Parts: sequence; C-alpha cells; structure tokens
Amino acid sequence: MACRLIVNADDFGLCEGVNRAVKQAHTEGILTSATIMAGMGAALQAVELARQMPDLGVGVHLNLFAHTPVSKDERVKNLLDTRGRLGLSFDRLIVKSIFGQAVRRAIETEFAAQIQWVIDKGIKPTHLDSHKHIHAHPAVWPIVVGLCERFDIGAIRWPFEPAGVRGADWPTPPKGGRTRACIVGTMAKIYRWRNDRFIKNDMFLGTTHTGKVDINFWRQVAKNPFDGLLEVMTHPGFAEGLDQVKTRLVEQRQVELEALCSGEVRKLLAYANIELTHYGKL
Repeated sequence: MACRLIVNADDFGLCEGVNRAVKQAHTEGILTSATIMAGMGAALQAVELARQMPDLGVGVHLNLFAHTPVSKDERVKNLLDTRGRLGLSFDRLIVKSIFGQAVRRAIETEFAAQIQWVIDKGIKPTHLDSHKHIHAHPAVWPIVVGLCERFDIGAIRWPFEPAGVRGADWPTPPKGGRTRACIVGTMAKIYRWRNDRFIKNDMFLGTTHTGKVDINFWRQVAKNPFDGLLEVMTHPGFAEGLDQVKTRLVEQRQVELEALCSGEVRKLLAYANIELTHYGKL
C-alpha cells in the first residue's frame, strides 16, 4: 500500500499571524490541509486566503473553548462562561456533556453553526477536527458523526497515535505531551469501536509533539515507513496577534513553520516515497 500523508494546520483563522503562516507553509512547503476556526477574529481572512489556494484542503476546526459562539440560538448559553464566551474548562464541559442532554444539544447547535458558516463562505469542508480534540470524547463523537451526515462531509480526524512515537528515537515531547496523547488515543479507540464510518486516516501524529513538530520530528517520519494514510497535525504561525494567555503555542509555531518549509524535509519525504494529499482527494 502506498504511503500517503496529510499535513494539516489547525487554528486557521485564529489570527493574522497564523493565517500568513498557513499560506506560506502551503505555497512554499509541504502543508496540504488546514482547518478553519469559524467566528474567530481572522476567520474571514482565512476564507479569502483559502480561495487563493485551490489545492489546499480546507476543513472545520470545531471549537468550544475560544471566542464568542457563532450560533445565536438560545440553547448555546449552556456552553458559555460568565462573560458570555465559549470559555468553560475542558473538564467541566465534558462532565456537563455526559450528564446533560441540553448541553449535548447546545454542542450540536454550535458545531452546526460553525460548519454552516464555512459553507456559506463558499467552502466545501473536506473534513472535521476540533480544538483540544473535543470531538474525540465519546459523548461528543456521535454529535460530530451526525453533522457529517447532515452536511455531507466525508471524514473526521482520528487522533490515535502509535505508542512508538513516545519512544527514545523520537524528539523529546513537550511537558504533558505523552499523557495528553494517551488520553486522546484512548478516547479515539473507544469512538472507532462505536462508529468508524468517517474515519479515513490509518494513523495520526502530532498530539505527543504538539508545538514541537520540528525538523527532527520530520526526520523520524521519513525514517519510519508506514502503510496507508497518515495525518500529521501542525500549528504553524507567527507570534504577532497571539494571546499568550489563550494559547500555550506562541514561539513554537514559527519553529513548526520553518520545518514545514524546509527543503530538507521535502527531500526526505520524497526519498521515502511518501505522497502528499488531503482528505478532499480521497
């Protein structure tokens, strides 16, 4: 089976610095895909840039943790903090979604509004993923599957990483990376068992090394042959416009951008006979 690789940039539309990096990583580097955060401050600019890059696969980065909601539906108030923003903690949101049907309905309403926002801007989403991997939680996964059916979207990110990427041969992960990957991977195995109709990738990388998908990381990708379809999650960006209170990834984004645009990385992938693609081409 051929080795095929999707290189996705999360957070498209977060700010102008991220948008500029996504464009550079695609036009000058190996980036094949990006997911838009509808409703964010630079989301409209992201749409305009996407129109200029017809070969870029564009999906939706579902979000319940930043900015104001896209939906104006009264039900969405169950997701808001005291300032009326999508600002609940991950743990609190998960507990509420498990035990509250009203919260699950609010999540569906807001996610649907975010997808519709992207479609209304003339973009056919190639796939769905999410901020902080919230879609991987078993209480949220059925909602996302239903939205793929409603909007005729063909794929959902499956964020299951093989344990080998946490070994000594790979770059040392940032603090908390191993634990985060184990938790997300466990949720991913549960939801694949429940419903795998929209899972298209066979493997995933990027949770363990979030913020450290650098040249050494890509050297290991090229050295470790794989069968089927691999997605690598990246976060390219420039520091300007980023709020260090709201994101832990600031300077790291430029390191990831430099790796994505590296001539060495491109040559390594080509030598390993890895084909670049995106979900819309499957």
